[in-house]
Amino acid sequence: MGVLFACESVSVKYDMGFAVENVSFELEAGDYLCIVGENGSGKTTLLKTIAGLVRPAAGKVDLRGVKQSEIGYLPQQTPLQKDFPANVMEVVLSGRLGRNGWLPFYTKRDKDSANEEIVRLNIGDIKFASYRSLSGGQQQRALLARALCATDKLLLLDEPTSGLDPLIASELYRILRELNERGLTIVMVSHDVGSAVHYGNKVLHMQTSKLFFGSQNDYVASDAGRRLLGGAAAGRRLPGGTAYV
Repeated sequence: MGVLFACESVSVKYDMGFAVENVSFELEAGDYLCIVGENGSGKTTLLKTIAGLVRPAAGKVDLRGVKQSEIGYLPQQTPLQKDFPANVMEVVLSGRLGRNGWLPFYTKRDKDSANEEIVRLNIGDIKFASYRSLSGGQQQRALLARALCATDKLLLLDEPTSGLDPLIASELYRILRELNERGLTIVMVSHDVGSAVHYGNKVLHMQTSKLFFGSQNDYVASDAGRRLLGGAAAGRRLPGGTAYV
């Protein structure tokens, strides 16, 4: 399907040193990449760099099949964001801001797109509810709808199931898989390594630098995958039938 974007020797440096160091890989349209690794390994920083929110100290992100304005981004929620004073429709509509250019208002196309994502995420019954009154799972659906309003090409997600109970998290993973099967490219940072590897087709294991990049099955069989997955993943099977060992 062709390369959508490539990280070319990307390094990001903060005061304490490198958060990301010399990372290179490329992703094709339709891929589902899971970025895994220990805390402080540079996962979130790399995601922000792909999103254009962090400027690399060296290297570059080469956007070949997608524009910066066509990237949907779902960051980790902060306490302030959870108390955002708006209703669900207003939150979802705000995902169209990056596509509007100079327009100071929402078009009919923007509103149609917001309504389409609200239906897709099954949150029509809370369309005009206050965002701050929602449960964690409902808020995450609203934010996912917002991110989807910004893109039909590339969706970036940072710990999307953090703080959600297992049933709600499983439903969110199901929705993401369906979106990917329809052609949306997904890049997801996750601490839930077992589920992340289960749903994605490619894995990037970060340790500031790139420890592993490749297919789902190759990762499970690699030393890095065995160490991170550990005994907790034993016995689970990938969609193709390959067992974690």
